[in-house]
Parts: sequence; C-alpha cells; structure tokens
Amino acid sequence: MPDIVLDKVSKSFTKQTHAVEDLSLVIPDGSFTTLLGPSGCGKTTTLRMIAGLEQPTSGEIIIGDSVVFSGKTGAFVAPAKRDLGLVFQSYALWPHFTVAENITFGLEINSVGKKEMNKRLDEIASALRLDSLLERYTSELSGGQQQRVAIARVLIMEPSVLLLDEPLSNLDATLRMEMRAELKRLHRETGATIVYVTHDQLEALTMSSHIALLEAGELQQFSAPLEIYERPANRFAADFLGSPRINFVDATVDQNTLSWGGVTIQLPNCPKKDVGPRVSLGLRAEEFGLSRTCGPGMVEGRVLTVLPTGADWFYQVRVAAEVITIRHNAETPFEYQDTVYVEIRSKSLKIFDDAGDAVL
Repeated sequence: MPDIVLDKVSKSFTKQTHAVEDLSLVIPDGSFTTLLGPSGCGKTTTLRMIAGLEQPTSGEIIIGDSVVFSGKTGAFVAPAKRDLGLVFQSYALWPHFTVAENITFGLEINSVGKKEMNKRLDEIASALRLDSLLERYTSELSGGQQQRVAIARVLIMEPSVLLLDEPLSNLDATLRMEMRAELKRLHRETGATIVYVTHDQLEALTMSSHIALLEAGELQQFSAPLEIYERPANRFAADFLGSPRINFVDATVDQNTLSWGGVTIQLPNCPKKDVGPRVSLGLRAEEFGLSRTCGPGMVEGRVLTVLPTGADWFYQVRVAAEVITIRHNAETPFEYQDTVYVEIRSKSLKIFDDAGDAVL
C-alpha cells in the first residue's frame, strides 16, 4: 500500500474562487485519514484531485512511487490507472442486478476468470456480512446494506487506496452508527489505506487514525484525532472538533500565571511566544467541576439552562459575565437558577492569542 503525498497542491476554479490553496500533506500507508471541515472547505475537491477527477491548478500528487500529477512537468495519470477505489455519497447500484452481480460487475468487464471471481466474492461478502444477501436485488436492501454493497463493489477490485466521499450522509442515525463500526472493522481487517471525506466531527473522531482539518481550502492541522482534540493548533481546530462546542472565555496572562473570573492558574510552562496580557482560554464541557459548596480555586456561577441527554447532563452556567457549557453528572441534578461553584479541572490548557493561534 502506498503513501499519498500532496505537495503544495492548489485548485482554483476562477481567479476569485480558490477551492484549495498550497496544500501539503502526507497520508500514511495503511492509515484511515479523514478530510474534515465545514461545507466549502475544499475536502471533496482534495479527494477528487487524488482520484484524478479534478486536475489541480498547481503542485504535485504522488501515490507510492508514481507521480500522478505535476504542475511543473505536466504529468497526469488518468483515474483508471491510479489503482484507486472510489465510493460516492450516492450508492449508484444497478437495480436490475443482484447483489452478487453488482459486486462482481467490475471483475466481469475486466475479464477475470470465474474461479477467481467467485473466490473474491466469497471473501468480500464474508468480510462485509453480505453472504445471505447475494441473490437479492438492491431494491430489497436497507440503506446500510446498499452502502456495504457499494463498498464491496470497490474492494473486490483490490485497489491500493479506498476513497470515500461522505458515504454515510444519506443514512439515519442508527445506520450511521452501525456503518461507522463496519468501516472501522473493515479497515482493521484489510489494512487498506482509506481517505474519507466528512463534515461530521463525530465520524472523524470515532473512525480515523489521522485527521486533516481544512478551512477555506487551507490545512489547519494534521494529526491523530485525540491530539487535535486535546492540543488544537488554533481556535478553529478547538472549536470545530468536539461536542458540545468548546467554551472560549477571556483571560489574562502574566508570565506563567493565567487569571480568569477571579481564579488564578499556574501554567506548566511559559507561552510559546510573547502574547499580550489578554488571551482566549478554551475549556471543554468536561473540563469543569460543579459543586453546591465553595472550595479553593472555585468561582461562583448561576445555572441558566439544564440540558439532560440521558447518559449526560449539560448545564449552561453564567460565570464572571460569561455563559459556559458544563458536562456534569450527579445523583441530584442542579436546577434552573441554582447557585453553583465552578472548578477548572483541565490537564491541558488551551490558550490562544488575538490571531487565534495556540500559544501554550
């Protein structure tokens, strides 16, 4: 399986429309890499450039040892010769074919022998749990089953890389959860390199080995999911990854001491660069403690909203002129207008300067 290298790749549709700008990225062999970001950030365009369906304006794309695009030399390898499998958001299955016929269609047109075809069909149907569905027509399948057939049709061709463009967005919540587990199991068992496009940060967190976070066509951070979650490179990364959204509060820094709402926090080390006294402190909902009694290092607040979700309780609390969201589970829940005392329990403080860059 090859690494995929994008070297200063750009794509412009007009002089004013830049979908991707100067993107440099190495997608490791055997990884499950998710291109994540809001609508219009360039993630699908990036996937289509890797596939060869879009030609970059400039830069270079290398898959394994092959340069499949070069803006300098004019090299361009056609999509059919890149040994990639692509699954779109729509399943695009043949309604008049059975499941088995849909899956083996690519082998048929490539004149693969019957014995080899049946061998591959048995293996892929078993891996994707389609054994009992092979004689059915696609109209007789659920959405999740159809999605598995679409993936099987690509995998049976044994591509070196599997490209998935928001394949679960048409499914309901229950089926999406099932298919996330299926795709993660598939990646673990096959060891295939998977490049996955989504705007759903929960999908990215639960399935990926790496996340490339994009905004306005530019790479914001490329790392393991928990690395981005715990140590975001900037405010955008901190805000986009995580549910509920991270809390940002205004704070002040004096050397290695941070102050917010009357609470003083000793920083483990000095900021990476000189920053003004005013900074933005990012705190996730689970990085707070709530109590009915005041203790050292706590600040008083008032409950504005109670949001039970079953397993978790979320509270919106007004603290020092800020409204923050806190995850807190207790046998006796807090109620609207209760006075509470808030403690910061963060092990990795996320501090950002005026430009939105992480400084710690």
